[in-house]
Amino acid sequence: MRIGLVEPAKAAALVFVAAILQVTIFSQIDILGGYPDVVLLTLVGIALLRGSIYGAAAGFFAGLIVDTANLATLGVTSLLLTIAAYWIGRYGETTGRDRARAPFVSVAVATILVQLGALILHYLLSDTVSARRALLEALPPKVALNLLLTLPVYALTRRLLALATAPEGATEVRLLG
Repeated sequence: MRIGLVEPAKAAALVFVAAILQVTIFSQIDILGGYPDVVLLTLVGIALLRGSIYGAAAGFFAGLIVDTANLATLGVTSLLLTIAAYWIGRYGETTGRDRARAPFVSVAVATILVQLGALILHYLLSDTVSARRALLEALPPKVALNLLLTLPVYALTRRLLALATAPEGATEVRLLG
């Protein structure tokens, strides 16, 4: 299956809608001190299904939309989501593409690392941030909510991108030695 102009347009529209929904609806939901991160869940689906480069580009685009919509420091979310989507894509390319648990593992690890990375970046930028709030109070409910929404968002992403197989040219990496 070749990727034409339609596939990137679908992914861009999906990321755009997820980012707008995240900023307007999901970031306002407070369940036990956390909120679901639909943008990250969408990026997990795109990166696992399409690969690291595709995921990194989608992560940058999503982060730019979120930073612009929140009037936050431009580039912080883009950096975090680009790195997260790239590594999720690498995981999908090397070991996790056809495994049923890959989206769940990716979501759990990415949620923790993005939250930790955001804390570090905000600290380096001299923003007021509470490590206790970010890591102890908000992180466990956020991971739980993201894991609950992983299957429906991944299935929706897979269906909207109409992916039955891996894209042409993306092969599994075999380690030598």
